[in-house]
Amino acid sequence: MKILATLAVLLFCLTPVLGKLVTETVDYADAKSTPLQGYVVYDDAISGKRPGVIIVHDWRGLTDTTKKRAEMIAQLGYLAFAADIYGKGVRPSTVPEYGKQATIYKSDRTLFRERERAAYHALLKQPLLDPTKIAAIGYCFGGTGVIEMAWDGLDLKGVVSFHGGLDAQPLSPGAKIKPKVLALCGADDPFEKPADMKAFEQQLKDDNFDYVIISYGHAQHAFTDEGVDTLNLPGAKYNAAADERSWHAMRGFFQELFGKS
Repeated sequence: MKILATLAVLLFCLTPVLGKLVTETVDYADAKSTPLQGYVVYDDAISGKRPGVIIVHDWRGLTDTTKKRAEMIAQLGYLAFAADIYGKGVRPSTVPEYGKQATIYKSDRTLFRERERAAYHALLKQPLLDPTKIAAIGYCFGGTGVIEMAWDGLDLKGVVSFHGGLDAQPLSPGAKIKPKVLALCGADDPFEKPADMKAFEQQLKDDNFDYVIISYGHAQHAFTDEGVDTLNLPGAKYNAAADERSWHAMRGFFQELFGKS
């Protein structure tokens, strides 16, 4: 994972005081008592409470790739919480299994939101969190997920979707909080249907969300995922330039939300 390693080294060099990254496995549950297991990371050189960032995994589940992104977020000075949507011990390992698990939640957005709500409440229990400053980011499947969190009305300052499957979905009843939305998309992503993208943006307009949509030229689906090329999925390809640019876009968004990148 060359780009993840490069970005991690760069962040290390740019951080004035970097202590030891503390990692913890966190057991929690959804409203139906389904066991879930997340991953918390923070920099112990920073004192006091700090903004929190929920990371929603891609269709493979909570893998080392997601954990690495959580560690990169923690190096920026945030409390990172990698959510577990699939459930404790549910760790698919093949493309058919990835698709099967992802389809469960893409087909049942209520369940998807319930699992993300559980992650949000698990994060709230973290003693180092500043509960007034929370954002969420997600990749592919997780990129869809963070938009669901926005539709659900969770108390987030903003959400960042990296090459998520974007479409229009109804807001949860009573949803009043509307986080800012940053959608980072591949211009050549065949999995993002133009009609769905149009409906997605129209919903953002109709529901008066503050949003930005960025489209990266020549980038296909999963453009931040260095491992995707080994899966030989037509339409999904790693793009180093789009990966780096989208990460910087996220940092600029966080600067706007929290006053720090």
